[in-house]
Amino acid sequence: MMSKNISRRELIQKSLAGFGALSVPVVLTACGGDSKDEVVPSVKADFKHGVASGDPLQDQIILWTRISPQDTAARLQINWEIAKDEKFSQLVNSGSVVTSSAQDFTVKIDANKLVAGQQYFYRFKYGNIVSPVGKTKTLPSTTNNVKFAVCSCSNYPAGYFYVYREMAKQKVDAIIHLGDYIYEYGQDGYAAEDAVKLGRTLPSDNNKEIIKLDDYRKRYALYRTDLDLQAAHQTTPFIVIWDDHELANDAWKEGAENHQADEGSFLDRKLAALQAYFEWMPIRPISDQDHLNIYRQFSYGNLVQLMMLDTRILARDKQLDYADYMTAQGLNITQFQTDLTSQTRTLMGYTQRDWLMAQLESSKATWNVIGQQVLMSKMWIPAELLMSLAAITSGAVDANTLIKMNQQITELVTLKVRLLKGDTSLSAVEKARITTVAPYNLDAWDGYFFEREILYNKLKSLNKKVVVLAGDTHNAWSSDLHTAQGDFVGVELATSSVSSPGMEKYLNISDDQLKAFESAFTTLIDELNYANLKQRGYLNVSFTAEKMQAEWIFVNTIKAAEYSIDDSRTKTLEIDNKFNLIQPIAKTA
Repeated sequence: MMSKNISRRELIQKSLAGFGALSVPVVLTACGGDSKDEVVPSVKADFKHGVASGDPLQDQIILWTRISPQDTAARLQINWEIAKDEKFSQLVNSGSVVTSSAQDFTVKIDANKLVAGQQYFYRFKYGNIVSPVGKTKTLPSTTNNVKFAVCSCSNYPAGYFYVYREMAKQKVDAIIHLGDYIYEYGQDGYAAEDAVKLGRTLPSDNNKEIIKLDDYRKRYALYRTDLDLQAAHQTTPFIVIWDDHELANDAWKEGAENHQADEGSFLDRKLAALQAYFEWMPIRPISDQDHLNIYRQFSYGNLVQLMMLDTRILARDKQLDYADYMTAQGLNITQFQTDLTSQTRTLMGYTQRDWLMAQLESSKATWNVIGQQVLMSKMWIPAELLMSLAAITSGAVDANTLIKMNQQITELVTLKVRLLKGDTSLSAVEKARITTVAPYNLDAWDGYFFEREILYNKLKSLNKKVVVLAGDTHNAWSSDLHTAQGDFVGVELATSSVSSPGMEKYLNISDDQLKAFESAFTTLIDELNYANLKQRGYLNVSFTAEKMQAEWIFVNTIKAAEYSIDDSRTKTLEIDNKFNLIQPIAKTA
C-alpha cells in the first residue's frame, strides 16, 4: 500500500515522467515522413509478435506492432502503410517512426485520413522485412447492424488460447477484451499446474511474479507469441480495458491483494504495469497529457454507443472483506451494512462517474452498451450457502463437504420454489433460510452498493436501459438489472474466460452435478437467468434497430491438442429494443 494518498494530479505527473515512451514524437504519429533521428538500418530484426489494431474512430485507428532486434541498443526506423486492398495498390496513408528500447521496440501509429465504415489492410516494414498483413475497420457514420465478440481472462500457463482462434474466425466489428489480458503470477502461481504438460511454461527470465517494468514487458511479449492471439489481433480491431491482473490480483487505487510491502512501492509497480499496457496494447490515450484514464466511448452511428469503463485500478476504493467484520459473536452485521451502503465508497471515481452520466444523457443511440470488468448484477445468495462456498473456494473441500453442500443446495432450491409458488405453509425458519441473503462477491459492484444505485437511478430518470458487458469471474452469466426499488434498468451479459478456470476448479464435481449447481444458482439468485460454471468461451453480441442477440459459445477443452465447439452448451438470448424478451435464455444448462 502507498504510504500516503496520491492525488490524481500527482499520479498524472508521475505517470508522464514514467511514460516518456508514449509521447507523440516517439510512439504515436498520424502520418510522418522520414525521421531525422539517427537510425541503425543494418541491425537484424524481425516481427515476432504480429500486428494489431484498435480503438477505431470514423477517420482514425490505432495500428500496432513490435520489432525484435538482435541489438537492443539500436534505434530502428519502421515504415507503415494502410490501404484499401490487401495488395496495397490503393494506399491511403503511410509514414515512418523510430522505435527503441525506450518503448520496448513497440510501434503504435494513430493512422488518420480514413473513411467511416471502411475495411482496411495495414502492414509494417523494416528494410526488406515485412510484417504480417493486418485487417481492420473504422467506425461507421451510419449502420444497420453491429456485432462484437467479447472475451476476458486469458492465462497463458492455464491452457491453449483456442477461444482467440475461434474469435479470429468471426466477422465482427470489434473484439472487446474486458481485462486480465495477462496474469502477473510466477511459474507456481494460479492455474499453472498443467503448464509443463501443455508446453506453456514461463521463460526462465520471467518466471517469477512480475513487479518491474521489464517484468511486465516480458510477460506481454510471451503472450503475444501465441499464434491464436496473434490471429485474433491480425483479423479484427480490439477495444480493450484492463482489469486487475494486468497489475496485481484484486487491485484497487492504492494497493492489491497480491502486492506485499517487501515488493516495493505499489505506485511504482502500478506505473510500470500501465506503461507496459500502453506500449503493448492497441489503445489510444485520452490525450497527450493523460495516459492513465482509459474510460472512453465508441459510437456506431446512432445504433450503438459503447462506453468502456475502468472499475478497477485508478479510482476504486478498497474492497470490503467479510473477514474484517467477524467477531467472537459472528458477523458484525450492523457495521458491515453501514460500510456496504456508504455513500463515499466508489468504484469508478467521481470524475469517471460524471463522464458516464453525461454520456448516457447525451446518447441518441438505440442501444447503450457499457463494457467493464466486474459483475454489476446483484449476486445475492442465501447466507448459509455463501459460507459453504467460502469454505470450498478457500481450499477446505473434501467429499463430505461437497455432499453436505449438495444437500444444502437441494433443500434451499426446494424452499425457494415453494416460496415462488406462494406456499403459505413455509415456516419462519424456512423462509429465513432463503431470504437471509448476502452478496457473493464484494470485489464486484455488489461491494459498491451506493454507486450502483446512482447509476441505476440515473437510467430510470432518463427512461433508458443498458446492456452491460462483464468479465472477471471466468464463468458465463446473464442477469436482469434492477434498482433497489425493483425497477428494471437493463441486462448484463457476462462472458466466460479464454483460459482461466471457473468455479469447476473449486467444486471438483461431476458434469451432471455441476449442471444441477448452475440451475440452482439461477433459482436462488433473483436477478440471475443463466450460468455456465465450467467451460471456457466467449460471447457474441449483435445489434440491429429491432433487437439484440447474445450468444455464449464454448470450446470443449483448452488442455488437449485438438478441440471443438461444444454446440450442446451454446446459449442464445434475444430482446427487442424495448428490452422485451424475444427468445429467453434457458435457465438450465
